[in-house]
Amino acid sequence: MMTCREILRALIGATAMLSAAPLLAGADSAKRKRLGICTFSYGFHWKAAREGSSTAKFKDTLEFIEYCHRLGAGGVQVALGSKEPAYAAKVRASIESHGMYFEGQTSLPQNESDLVRFETDVRLAKEAGAEVIRTACLGGRRYETFDSAEAFGQFEKKSWRSLALAEPILRKHRVRLAIENHKDWHATELVNLLKRIGSEFVGACVDTGNNIALLEDPMEVVEALAPFAFSTHIKDMGVQEYENGFLLSEVPLGEGFLDLKHMIAVLDEANPKIQFMGEMITRDPLKLPFLADKYWATMQ
Repeated sequence: MMTCREILRALIGATAMLSAAPLLAGADSAKRKRLGICTFSYGFHWKAAREGSSTAKFKDTLEFIEYCHRLGAGGVQVALGSKEPAYAAKVRASIESHGMYFEGQTSLPQNESDLVRFETDVRLAKEAGAEVIRTACLGGRRYETFDSAEAFGQFEKKSWRSLALAEPILRKHRVRLAIENHKDWHATELVNLLKRIGSEFVGACVDTGNNIALLEDPMEVVEALAPFAFSTHIKDMGVQEYENGFLLSEVPLGEGFLDLKHMIAVLDEANPKIQFMGEMITRDPLKLPFLADKYWATMQ
């Protein structure tokens, strides 16, 4: 398991690598893109903050922005945290003063009674400067959450209902929602969902490594989702065999087996306005038990 210190070192190095890359810089260095940082890279930090630890390096979104700015990050992807308009204004002022970008984070509306909460999240994220808000349809992993194709089918119906409820609010506020491929959808399933909703305000947050957990080729996943891409989670991956399948883990950028240069080029060509968010989670490698029957319960 990587330590937080090792992750910080990797992210700082990745920021320098991407900001210097001719691929992203182009002819005009003023248009050079800088790697952003996703909130999920700092799970232990946020946990320490919630528990009131004196060692926590930040305790809220404003302090997280300052922390990422000191690392040299180009932007952040994080939930606003507060429901107060004044706080959203402070976040926007901080982002603009540092020349950074801000992407929001929220959960989909579960039903009609959840729409007020969802619209408040969207409105305040926009006031804080977000044009894109990241979300996911499933908090867990497909092969761990569902025991049958029928259970996954119910999840599909629920996800569609949530998106149908969310889309008019996104259209009203003209904010784009980026759905992550979160070890839940095969690439073709997520593409079909996005085509079905058919909205310029609903697209994808393309995670470069997640669908390895569903035994999909990571480059093919990026190429399939790129036309719908609003945001990204950039990560490199390593694997290792174990008795029921293989172990999967984020590794420092450039040390894994993903062709990140090509992936970034594909995404940037599909959406020149897209930002690249680094996500590297501190944890033990995930077990991918594809040799066990349960893994295949929802798969055709």
